[in-house]
Amino acid sequence: MPVRQPAPGDLEPIETASRDEIAALQLQRLRQTLRHAYDNVPHYRQAFDARGVHPDDLKTLADLAKFPFTTKKDLRDHYPFGLFAVPRTQVARIHASSGTTGKPTVVGYTAGDIDRWADLVARSIRAAGGRAGDIVHIAYGYGLFTGGLGAHYGAERLGCTVIPMSGGQTEKQVQLIRDFQPDLIMVTPSYMQVIVEEFARQGLDPREMSVKVGIFGAEPWTEAMRREIEEKAAIDAVDIYGLSEVMGPGVASECVESKDGPVIWEDHFYPEIIDPETGEVLPDGSEGELVFTTLTKEALPVIRYRTRDLTRLLPPTSRAFRRIGKIVGRSDDMLIIRGVNVFPTQIEEIVLAHAQLSGQYQIHVGREGHLDEVRVCCESQPGLALSPADARAAADWVAQRIKTLVGISTRVEVLPSDSLERTLVGKARRVFDRRPR
Repeated sequence: MPVRQPAPGDLEPIETASRDEIAALQLQRLRQTLRHAYDNVPHYRQAFDARGVHPDDLKTLADLAKFPFTTKKDLRDHYPFGLFAVPRTQVARIHASSGTTGKPTVVGYTAGDIDRWADLVARSIRAAGGRAGDIVHIAYGYGLFTGGLGAHYGAERLGCTVIPMSGGQTEKQVQLIRDFQPDLIMVTPSYMQVIVEEFARQGLDPREMSVKVGIFGAEPWTEAMRREIEEKAAIDAVDIYGLSEVMGPGVASECVESKDGPVIWEDHFYPEIIDPETGEVLPDGSEGELVFTTLTKEALPVIRYRTRDLTRLLPPTSRAFRRIGKIVGRSDDMLIIRGVNVFPTQIEEIVLAHAQLSGQYQIHVGREGHLDEVRVCCESQPGLALSPADARAAADWVAQRIKTLVGISTRVEVLPSDSLERTLVGKARRVFDRRPR
């Protein structure tokens, strides 16, 4: 489909700056951030002192490797406001994670933080092809989750008309898309699959919807899922990356003209790739764990935050900033099955490679005696009724591909369409690990 190419006036000057100019700005802002954290957050002062480093020790960008990491545990240990670097009375908004695996991680924003966040999401939407005057349908969840409000403020900042639908009520989602004729949709890729299915369930062709660009984030997704959504909905599927501990959506975003990995907005976030086992900084192009240091956050600066996302840093293409490759998975989502490292995205790629199967799947892990047992449940394409023999053949094909490409034995079940529970708000739950801890 035709892609809206950026005009010279669509890019901010920093997006076409030289790498030397970007590095000089990063060094200046990094020194300010380290000093801000050291002076105002007791945790960082103690962590720096324990490591024997001081903000004045940062002479070059490479010196950041001398400073300690921040982890999700640090945020939980200082729940709720212990890592704030400004008085609580200067915090204009609070967001938080769901806290399903412990205390939620709480993040705060000054009015200036919210202003910069809106600017960066607007930049992300513009990179995805959005322009002032476009209608943007937002189906990310609103509330403590950063997705809905982050997307909302950014779309308004760009000058778009916003439909603040939030998640759920899938029939109404379809109705509003048909009635309001939005140009873009911002939603998790798994819920976009659900919306596409609902179009088909109502006897409507999703390829005839008005939406031309989908900006998808909040969960890892594969190139196979991108292809499936683009083919079924006739849209450009663009990846937006973010995490609440660093800001929310808009830390990085793909450009619609290339779709070759999210561009990191390096004037606000300094990226590193480390060996997840040793913590050693790896050169660009190496696969490892993504680490971010914020450069302009006031309320909650984070120093070397370990995202647990596994990816690579790639060279610039359409903008002056580096990119990240598709997220392979999360180090804390990795399953170890009989000694083999398995990521859910590997299973997703295989399921989506079969023409008769949709992108809906679940991985159930249990233990029989001393051995791990894995069951993969997937669905036939909407509207496709497979015979028992065809369902068994598809299941055997998936199991064989998993054995060949991933290296584990699985029991695969192919179920009729709409058999698996859908996640209507937030991230899709793909893995159910019931092994004893």
